Amino acid sequence: MRRPVKIRIDLDSPVPAYRQIVDALRVPLVEGALAPGASLPSVRRLAMDLGVHFNTVGEAYRELAAEGWLDLKHGRGATVVARGSQPAAAPERWQELRGQLRNLVAQMRSAGVPPSRIAAELRAISESLKP
Repeated sequence: MRRPVKIRIDLDSPVPAYRQIVDALRVPLVEGALAPGASLPSVRRLAMDLGVHFNTVGEAYRELAAEGWLDLKHGRGATVVARGSQPAAAPERWQELRGQLRNLVAQMRSAGVPPSRIAAELRAISESLKP
């Protein structure tokens, strides 16, 4: 039996709360821990649990729906949808993601992590996220 996904956000973080919610849900979605047909908490329930405005949760759910992960039905909440093969990222999205990855790798390098360790970790993470 799959355990419910726990979402934690840091209201003092410079990362917007909706982005933290999206990021907290995307990993279990990609890994399959949130299977097709699974229901997520209602927008209002999750907002109350996290101590944020319901629009914050709504924005996170809408972003995940736009990515093809959720089906949003008024009054019925958010449901994880089955996804077929994932289309290739649009070139502008690819560049944005590549830039984020470069920044993260630069942070790791400046913290003293050797390139070989970074490469090994990226490979391990990439393999662990395969559906």
